This record gives sequence, C-alpha cells and structure tokens, in this order.
Amino acid sequence: MAKLGVGVIGCGNISAAYLGLAPLFRGIEMRACADINMDAAKARAKEFKVRAETVGELLKDDEIDIVVNLTVPAVHHQVSKEVLDAGKHVYSEKPFVLCLEEGEDLKKRAEKKGLRIGSAPDTFLGGSHQLARRLIDDGKLGQITSGTAYVMSRGMEHWHPNPDFFFQPGAGPVLDIGPYYVTNLIQLIGPVKRVAAVATTPRTERTITSKPRNGETIKVTTPTTIHALLEFANGAVVTLNTSWDVWHHGHKPMELYGEEGTLHVPDPNFFGGEVSYTKQNSTVKKMPKWEHPFGVPNQKHAHGMMANYRTAGLADMAIAISEGRPHRCSMELALHAVEVMTSILKAGETSCFVEIKTTCARPEALGPKDAEALLAKKK
Repeated sequence: MAKLGVGVIGCGNISAAYLGLAPLFRGIEMRACADINMDAAKARAKEFKVRAETVGELLKDDEIDIVVNLTVPAVHHQVSKEVLDAGKHVYSEKPFVLCLEEGEDLKKRAEKKGLRIGSAPDTFLGGSHQLARRLIDDGKLGQITSGTAYVMSRGMEHWHPNPDFFFQPGAGPVLDIGPYYVTNLIQLIGPVKRVAAVATTPRTERTITSKPRNGETIKVTTPTTIHALLEFANGAVVTLNTSWDVWHHGHKPMELYGEEGTLHVPDPNFFGGEVSYTKQNSTVKKMPKWEHPFGVPNQKHAHGMMANYRTAGLADMAIAISEGRPHRCSMELALHAVEVMTSILKAGETSCFVEIKTTCARPEALGPKDAEALLAKKK
C-alpha cells in the first residue's frame, strides 16, 4: 500500500510525539512541518529529517495528503478550514474545535470535497482501554448503569514553559484533559444524551514556577474546577469531576458499574495501565496481560516505561482512506465529544441540564490483530 504524505502545522511540544512516533506505523510518512515561527519549524525539521515550510507552502505541497493540525485550540477551526479548502485531509489535535458550529462548518467543507477529518485523542485505542471495551462487549459486566471519572491535579504552571493558554477559554481541565475521558466513555458506553454541571474558579491568578518564566503571574479566565453529570443514551449516568485545584486525591481515573460487576479503567490520557474488574460480590480481579500491541511499554517516562502509540489514530485514518472504510478517530466522534464538553461548561454557567444535539456510533473496536495491522513491519 502506498503511503500518504503527512505534513504538520504547529511545531510546539506535541509535534515531537507525532513526528517521532509516526515511523512505527504503516500507511503514513512524515514529509514536512510548518509554523508561523520559521525558527521552530526549522528546528523540528532538522530534528526529524523532514522539510521546513511556511504554512502556505505546506498547503500547496503536492506531496502532502494529510495535514496534522497541532496549533493552539483557539485557531483549530481556522487552520483546519484552510487545510480542507486546500484540498487536503486534516487530522486535528484535541479539542477538535471549540464549538458545535465550527465543527459543523468543517463537516460541510469536508463532505463537499470528499475529504476526511480525524481528531485526537487516540489513546482509547490503547491496549488497556480496548481490553476494557472487550470486557464490556463480551457482557462480563452486564448493562453499564453508572460510573465515575476523575481528572484532577494542581495544574500545569509548575511544569509547562508557557502555561498561559491552559487557563484561557478553549482550555481548562474540561477541554484540555477532558477529551481523553469523554472520548473513552463514548467508545465504552456510547453517545451522551444530556449533561449538568457546577463550575468554579477558585483562583483567578496563577504563579508560574517552571522555567524560563519562574515567578510570572497569569490570569485565569476559564473555570478550573468542574463537577459534571453525564446521562448516556443507554441510560447510564456517569459523574465526571475535573479540576486543576487539587494537590492530591485517592480516586481511580475511571470506574464503570454494571448489572453484573464493576470495571476499573486506567487513566485514558495514556495507552496502557492496569485493568481490573469484579463479578458481582467477588474480590477485585486484576486482568492478566493482554497481548495487545498498543499496550506494550515502549517509552521511558518519569514513572518508568510506558506505552505511547500516539499517531495510531492518524495511521488508522490514512489506511481507512486507502481501504475505503470508516476511521476510528472520526469527525463524528470528535464533534460529539466537543459538544458534550462545551455543554458541560454551558451547564456550569446556567445551572441547567443541557440536551446534546449530536450523536455518533461507537468507533469500531481495535483488537490485537487489527492493531498489529497498523504497525510497520520490523526490518
């Protein structure tokens, strides 16, 4: 199968993950990168042996079939629109867009030109989350009736070199980290019917303690603690608590409660982790190792070896284009997740339930054989 050429717009921190991990997969080849800061583009290009281009040059480049949009969330819609108008498929970093109207605009543009849109996160394709999916699909827990999800920390200003945008509209814990949790819940349970929430901003100013801006203060203009309630189309009710105002907590990242048992799901921000479940009133059982390619630790991190297969969703989209099948990190999934998250913020403002207009099918499961088929053959 011929590889589709990939170009990257946005050469910040996350671009290293895409450019560095892409060679793991078949169907794609990183060929160029661009940024409004040409020095950043040239540095990434030199690091990963691709071409450095201006944004305009990349959009006109005949060797680029798919553009990965790694710009800041505030311009995701504008950049993706320019990519589609240039006649290229687009794969966006999360969040896909910042409102339903922006997503619907991109959908119309893509359909008019017969182009594909995909979006992160693709961590739900990881071995642990697909094992959780297998347990649910096999009926081990019976009907899922409720659950909890917690994404809470002290924030980003202590480690990120430029944390400003995390605390502005378009970010905050719901739109920045929430996509991992909401998308995983959708792939495990199905679409969301309505949401409610309470949102607060305990601190309106943060002090950066990371380098090189240690000591600078930044304004907080978006809620940083949001407690939400999600009612799913199948009747399940899940509590989602997100906060950047918590120093420590003892909650599991995600638990799902079924008629026949309880499922413990690891952090959806990562591809791997421990999955365990209990059948009715039996003791909690740690699942044995599942031979899934995207659960194998492949990178060293501060906490040890971890599984990181970012760009799996991009590769699946490229191969799906060639094979004429739906891709898993689809526009419909991403747009539904965006509406859920923005509706959570709206519910926090209005103190009312918000009905969700969009829906989507659960993405097709990615078992071990399907995951293996996405990987490049080892030489």
